[in-house]
Amino acid sequence: MMYNYNWSGMMGGAWWGMLMVPLLIWSLLWKGWALWLAARKGQKIWFVALLVINTMGILEIVYIFLFSGEKFGQKKMETPKTPPTPPVTP
Repeated sequence: MMYNYNWSGMMGGAWWGMLMVPLLIWSLLWKGWALWLAARKGQKIWFVALLVINTMGILEIVYIFLFSGEKFGQKKMETPKTPPTPPVTP
């Protein structure tokens, strides 16, 4: 006895692909940013967790905004290391 499965009917057909492509892009963008931050900060445990666990961007967003220590929305004001020299006038 052979079973014929209609995969397009089970998965919903074309709308399934139209839903998955934006979700894939969404997830890859957040995962890339979170992995980059974790690697830059040397946080190996977070890096592995973010790499292995797939939550469609939820864990990545939580890491970026709560655990990475980055301050977003605040401009860093750098002080000059050496004071500017006044122009020489003859």
